[in-house]
Amino acid sequence: MGDRIQTGDPLIEFDPDYIALNAKSLLTQIVITNSEQVATFQASSGNVVAGETVILELTLAPKVIENNPISAETITSDEIIIPNPTGLHARPSAVLANLAKKYKSKIRLQRGDQDANVKSVVGLMAIEVNNGDRVVLVAQGPDAAEAIAELTEAMRSGLGEEGSAPISAPASVAQGEISNPSPRRRSDDPNLVLGVAASSGIAVGQTFRVREQEIEVTEKGENPNTERRKLESAIEQAQLEVEALRANVHSQGDPSKSAIFAAHQELLEDPELIDIATSTIDKGKSAAFAWKQTFTNSAKQLAQLQNELLSQRANDVRDVGQRVLRILTGVTLTGPIYPENTILIAEDLTPSDMATLDRSKVIGFCTVAGGSTSHVAILARSMEIPAIAGTEPQVLDLADGTPVILDGSKGTLKLNPTTAEMERVKTLQVEIAKKRETDLANAMKPAITTDGYRMEIVANIGSKSEAETSVKLGGEGVGLLRTEFVFMERASAPTEDEQTEIYSSIARVLGKERPLIIRTLDVGGDKPLPYLPIPHEENPFLGERGIRFGFDRPELLRTQFRAILRSAEAGMLRIMFPMIARLEEIRMAKAMLEEEREKLNLPPVSVGIMVEVPSAAVMAEQFAKEVDFFSIGTNDLTQYTLAMDRGHPKLAPYVDGLNPAILRLIDLTVKGAIKQGKWVGVCGGIASDPQAIPLLIGLGVKELSVSVPSIPTIKAQIRELSLVECQELAQKALNAETGADVRGLYSMDV
Repeated sequence: MGDRIQTGDPLIEFDPDYIALNAKSLLTQIVITNSEQVATFQASSGNVVAGETVILELTLAPKVIENNPISAETITSDEIIIPNPTGLHARPSAVLANLAKKYKSKIRLQRGDQDANVKSVVGLMAIEVNNGDRVVLVAQGPDAAEAIAELTEAMRSGLGEEGSAPISAPASVAQGEISNPSPRRRSDDPNLVLGVAASSGIAVGQTFRVREQEIEVTEKGENPNTERRKLESAIEQAQLEVEALRANVHSQGDPSKSAIFAAHQELLEDPELIDIATSTIDKGKSAAFAWKQTFTNSAKQLAQLQNELLSQRANDVRDVGQRVLRILTGVTLTGPIYPENTILIAEDLTPSDMATLDRSKVIGFCTVAGGSTSHVAILARSMEIPAIAGTEPQVLDLADGTPVILDGSKGTLKLNPTTAEMERVKTLQVEIAKKRETDLANAMKPAITTDGYRMEIVANIGSKSEAETSVKLGGEGVGLLRTEFVFMERASAPTEDEQTEIYSSIARVLGKERPLIIRTLDVGGDKPLPYLPIPHEENPFLGERGIRFGFDRPELLRTQFRAILRSAEAGMLRIMFPMIARLEEIRMAKAMLEEEREKLNLPPVSVGIMVEVPSAAVMAEQFAKEVDFFSIGTNDLTQYTLAMDRGHPKLAPYVDGLNPAILRLIDLTVKGAIKQGKWVGVCGGIASDPQAIPLLIGLGVKELSVSVPSIPTIKAQIRELSLVECQELAQKALNAETGADVRGLYSMDV
């Protein structure tokens, strides 16, 4: 079902003898799914001969649809200004294409004199739509109006991409320049290769050149029907393989990285790629030849784009294309046998390469193509593999086995280092590794300062697997469960039972002795859900998000309340509301929660709020009368206090959580809570910042909710601190003038 067929195409192949012996019935049903378009049916009877006998004749109804002006109407959207910081790259293009495929209408995106099929990821990327570009959507068909309405709102909201906010003015020149590729860094030192810092870390090893295996194809094909079926079958098999990769990445507690392979799935369904390949097949070419020519040309076209991020997506097209081509040709690529301490040297690597990398041998990589925003770089950072990209092509001439030092933080590759240089790096690595081992060995010990002040170290998580890892690393609970992961990557909202099972399973991992703080759904115009359309807002960061979104969708919020309450018996559950700015909001949320609790006749749970807007910090004493605890979300608190978008390419360096203004708001929050006998935790980015930790302790914070991998290191750091000294340091920080001044107050050996 869903396949495109032509006259003469076989619909099904079967063994009649096997069916006669094994089937419960020899009756065969033929289902006409679009029977409303059929005027009469004329069935034949008697014996049939394959390929000769006509068993059913259909007379189609008059084609009134084509003559219906409403069905064929053309709708053009208002002008849309692209809010995505780096334009319509692979992931937002995939989201847009996926939304468009729900509609029967033909939909195109126009930018100036260029246009593209909105249902084609490759087509969208090929016209290079950047941040601030003005575009319009044009749809023609029976559901054109609905399509334009939904797609316009989705695009104005950034297609679910973090850091996107609707804008009403053209991007500045500086913003436009950010997307342009930077000239390659060159070194006068013949033993130093410069590139882009793609993934931090340092590695000492030997080079190994990755050479792409060329797959030979036969140009002439069999009959076009057979070749088309070959291509369709290969694409279906590739979809299964990519879905397996996506599920594997997602199961490792990193759902955001699975979006990379979700984009690959969209590429496999790309109508433009499939149409071009099919057209080539119809000219007598083989499926393998047609597909190879199609994806190779598309990748070349993308690679020539000026937008660096879009040009890097040529690698994704090649990755997907090679996967289908291997299936078509039956070629099984045999992976190389890597020596110990391998640093890969390649023209480029693909996400599929990264997903299957031999981590026991490969300790870093260097590529000529790519950059810090490539999908490979994103995966490298998540896997903690040092990497540099965008180097000079001469690096490909290095002989295998060349000793090198790769510094992923500085973007350098040192060739033929001296023995002394290698020893220094190895000594540093040994010291770092020993410290990590020591920290891990002591991870189960509490985080108590030298003068007896105990800090609770818990984890920020977004999945059950992260909860399991946090316990193994000494986590004392969960300070922030982002429930968005329960609602994402779905076609509809999760049911109460589904949510109950997820929350309960995480609580069981933690046990009765470890707290689990569940934050209610925190979405809105800046990060929408695909199945919950959100009206366009001029500024979604200041609009209907967090708890406000829940108030507008009370059935969604109440369902989540019931699921959390039902899960409470599995562990030490607490509930936390996001984006609370007014006392009326917390009172309304508590009232709704209490109503659901009474209906279920279940015991109450502790209630807290995220302190992430200045009003909550300033009014902390009043808010403390309404709740059991506070958790400070320093990421949002910082950007709302400084009026700077932390994702803004020019302003991001100034969005510092250690700005004295932020520290003063934290101080206000703690003092207000203490007056009412309540405690304060921090779950934002500075909770994992070694320079911030002594300041937070000194300000009276009781709990730090941190990234899972950092738990042992943070607990070890706290054991070396003194509460008295932290308090003195905090007072100095409150009186400092800049974030840089604050950071200068405390340094540590890393």
